[in-house]
Amino acid sequence: MKRIDALRIIADHTAELPVVVTCAASSRELAAVADRPNHLYLLDAMGLAGSVATGVALGIADTAVPKVVAVEGDGSLLMNPNVLATAGYLRPAKLLMVLLDNGVYGATGNLPTYGARIDLGDLAMAAGWTVRRAGDERELAQRLAAALTADGPTLLHTRIEVGNAPDVPKLLEHPLIIGRRFQDWLAVRTSAAEAVR
Repeated sequence: MKRIDALRIIADHTAELPVVVTCAASSRELAAVADRPNHLYLLDAMGLAGSVATGVALGIADTAVPKVVAVEGDGSLLMNPNVLATAGYLRPAKLLMVLLDNGVYGATGNLPTYGARIDLGDLAMAAGWTVRRAGDERELAQRLAAALTADGPTLLHTRIEVGNAPDVPKLLEHPLIIGRRFQDWLAVRTSAAEAVR
């Protein structure tokens, strides 16, 4: 499965959820699939999707918003593996990280990550996360649906093919505008969820 195929599945399941997306191709491809105000694209912030999503999950803990989803890559997670220990310790129930693992740093000519010898799902499990795995589109759709109802922190370790989708435009929106759009969406979503509660 290609990254963009995985992102289509994620977009199909998260239209009403806050989604924090790692930088570079993951952000660009998700924006090409479905650019929504509930997407927080972390431009030039490699390694921070899990940390930001952990903060959002802690912030929405007492609201009716059911889940926050982080979309992370293996190279990016390896820039900040501390998020696994931090979330394993803090145990935010509403945190789901979808790890799109292609085994390479796509932005640097596909240099290999440590993922070939270090299983990032096992690392998350050792830190106290619930770990699920997916290797194709059918498994991703099924396991993502199940993970969205589980108490977190949960990591859905998803194997994808090497390579970026062709002809995906650059994401040129200013990070402040992206952040404000997400913040405004989340404020309305938590207020609406509270009114229903």
